[in-house]
Amino acid sequence: MTILIESDEHKALREAVASFAKGRSGTADNKTLWREAAKLGYIGVNLPEEYGGGGGGIAELSLVLEELGTAGCPLLMMIVSPAICGTVIARFGTDAQKREWLPALADGSRLMAFGITEPDAGSNSHRITTTARRDEASGDWLLTGRKVFVSGVDIADATLIVGRTEDSRTGSLKPCLFIVPRDAPGYTRRPIDMELQAVEKQFELVLDDVRLPADALVGDEDAGLLQLFAGLNPERIMTAAFAIGMGRYALGKAIAYARERTVWKTPIGAHQAIAHPLAQAHIDLELARLMMQKAAQLYDAGDDAGAGEAANMAKYAAGEACVKAVDQSVHTLGGNGLTREFGLASLITASRVARIAPVSREMILNYVSHQTLGLPKSY
Repeated sequence: MTILIESDEHKALREAVASFAKGRSGTADNKTLWREAAKLGYIGVNLPEEYGGGGGGIAELSLVLEELGTAGCPLLMMIVSPAICGTVIARFGTDAQKREWLPALADGSRLMAFGITEPDAGSNSHRITTTARRDEASGDWLLTGRKVFVSGVDIADATLIVGRTEDSRTGSLKPCLFIVPRDAPGYTRRPIDMELQAVEKQFELVLDDVRLPADALVGDEDAGLLQLFAGLNPERIMTAAFAIGMGRYALGKAIAYARERTVWKTPIGAHQAIAHPLAQAHIDLELARLMMQKAAQLYDAGDDAGAGEAANMAKYAAGEACVKAVDQSVHTLGGNGLTREFGLASLITASRVARIAPVSREMILNYVSHQTLGLPKSY
């Protein structure tokens, strides 16, 4: 049974994270923030206790990211390192992989990036061309391909790369996940010049016959999409948390301004033309949060199919709510909304991220159309 009223434990966690993050907005020192958050158990709250984590789930991790975002100091790599990579390794990794990576991901001493998107594949994961082949003599894997829009490669100790291996029975390619160390020979990165200003940079990766030991493969070679979506559903949920936090941050700025800014002896927040759009933005963010919480609880309960539908809906709703909240907040401040002093102008671009990544809103509408509504596929 899914319960969407927060427990006392979740309320306490929310308050603790909000208190920790208060006053940290605008800091560029994400490394220190990450380390301090990890020390308090926030970064690894979803990872198993036996490996140094908090023993919680995506419900707790998404709560942490939302509150960090609401305070103006979101940690984008939380979507990647503990949520995607940590979850996949915890669910499907070997005992050795769990021992090597999970304690370090939990305590913040190591980071992991995630590479799936390719220049010619876009949202079609079935067209991934990064391939892995066996060196029959040594048993090693040789990985070749390209990835784009990979976050934080420069600060990550390794990248979890989605590649494809050939099925010896059918000759078809199937998705598999490989841990690629940052210093592996043949593995190079190039920063992508982004208009979006963010602490975490985006990279293009080239893998030219990168040699990996047999144990670089995560999980079962035949598990395919099951393992892949074990990471993609948390990614969608955490992206929703990222967007909701950003929307709440912007809205908080606008509400404070509307209470104080006085024109003709009346605070502008007293006018319905100002108040109602802010109220609508708040409602949209709250509704998106409900779907995010539903998705997280379904995922943590092991309902991957139910979580897939809810995670897509949550990501869609949160992305739309975030953009509307940011836009309305900027308009509320008028010219001040475009100044550095109030810190909202940069969010005009940043808020679009959740509409685009990790999957576009159009692809989510396609998913709901044919998976939920049973309509014919258009592609």
